[in-house]
Amino acid sequence: MDRLSALFTRFAPTARVFHTGLLCGNASFDPADGVGYLHLLRRGELSVRSEGTPAFALDEPSALFYPRACGHQLLPVNDAELFCASLALGSGDHNPLVNTLPKVVVMPLQDVPTLQPTFELLFTEGLSARCGRQAALDRLMEYILIQLLRHLLDTGAQSQGLLGALADPRLSRAVTAMHEHPARHWTLESLAHEAGMSRARFAASFRQVVGATPLDYLTGWRIGLAQTLLLQGKSVKTVAGAVGYQSQAALSRTFALRIGQSPTQWLDARIGSSGARA
Repeated sequence: MDRLSALFTRFAPTARVFHTGLLCGNASFDPADGVGYLHLLRRGELSVRSEGTPAFALDEPSALFYPRACGHQLLPVNDAELFCASLALGSGDHNPLVNTLPKVVVMPLQDVPTLQPTFELLFTEGLSARCGRQAALDRLMEYILIQLLRHLLDTGAQSQGLLGALADPRLSRAVTAMHEHPARHWTLESLAHEAGMSRARFAASFRQVVGATPLDYLTGWRIGLAQTLLLQGKSVKTVAGAVGYQSQAALSRTFALRIGQSPTQWLDARIGSSGARA
């Protein structure tokens, strides 16, 4: 059972590397940009100020991961060499992975030894001027992101939220089943059966770890998928069937309750906002 593949299939992560080398001055990142960030400190020292959290310093090779939009500043202290990328972890607003991760994740690179070969490739590529450099950097940063999430999952570093559920041997079976088969007619009983637990114990354990009931989580997952499919140009009718609703009207009702707009209203506003930014 692959606990992450369905997430990455439905919400494909993308990265865009925009800085490689020494950070010559303070760098500020505006939450209005609507993206996450992954900064890799290769060497030197860096002071970090993040919206709503105390300032801290990094003085060893580290990954600084902002899974969603968050205002922050990077202030070089001593020859800080950085690789920075903007991140999009899915096109919908209901990506459960993004929504349950902390505001910022700080990870010394020595804690993730399996990353070393990828980092060396990234650094080598970043200092070169070979054909396809940008594409190579972007793909390597996406792979590093997957490795970081894999490390968080394997070490149980996140005991709550989606990663906490995926780290639990029983809950992960039910969550992965929902991720892989969103159109199936799931009930509390059928999900508990997937987990190999009693109905009551499954419901209590799921809520304690995830912070939502199983069926509420399923609804959020379906709406996030619906947003992604709508942005891909699928019709509301097609999307409804793909994410487990018997009719276009049923999806529209649930979508409006969750998002505050109908699917077409949300899509028009999203496209209009993207066009304005462009």
